[in-house]
Amino acid sequence: MSVPRAANFCPLCGARLEQRRRDGALRPVCPACGHTVYFDPKVAVVVLVMQADRVLLVKRANEPKKGFWTLPGGFVDAGEDPRAAASREVEEETALLVQINRLLDVFHTPDDGGLADIVIAYDAGVTGGAALAADDAEAVAWFGRDDLPPLAFLPTERLVHAWAAGEF
Repeated sequence: MSVPRAANFCPLCGARLEQRRRDGALRPVCPACGHTVYFDPKVAVVVLVMQADRVLLVKRANEPKKGFWTLPGGFVDAGEDPRAAASREVEEETALLVQINRLLDVFHTPDDGGLADIVIAYDAGVTGGAALAADDAEAVAWFGRDDLPPLAFLPTERLVHAWAAGEF
């Protein structure tokens, strides 16, 4: 189920918006000035960090999926390069510095229980720092193929299971 988005008032003139058919879909439209509100997708990044036959995961401190483990990641800021967002998010959540190596996949995830519509996945290697839970991570840990914790979200599940199967 995708995250509902709502707009009640025109951002240009302040009039109450109405639902009207525009560009093939029902969209919020201002009856006063004609402005149409288009909702942009939420874009996030995740990073598969591997070291010594282990994968780095963070335990979520917040909903959705609080208490479950995910790859480090988060939202891309407006105007931010997704690769830079990936490095930033790893550092914010784990205190580790990483070098982004390559793009792994792009996921469309409006129905996996998270808040992102599109998730860009990268592979990275550690270049510095020491693993320490920070920002919105309750814990950070390295896991082997045989001791994986409960995972959250489609991109993490697919990438970690592919790693565990030896595909990376």
